[in-house]
Amino acid sequence: MDQRTYNWTTAALFLIIAAMHLLRIVLGWPAQLAGWNVPLWLSWLALIVTGALAWFGFRQNAN
Repeated sequence: MDQRTYNWTTAALFLIIAAMHLLRIVLGWPAQLAGWNVPLWLSWLALIVTGALAWFGFRQNAN
């Protein structure tokens, strides 16, 4: 696998994860991890981080 394919693949995965966090925020889906209720603000943080990682990955392929 060359670098462009790797960048595109990881960027696409991060974009999917960001979309899932956005869906959780918009639809108000509850989330639990080992019995702990995950607060909604954590999805906002994850949306920003995974969205930025997706953007950086796609941007690497533009160069």
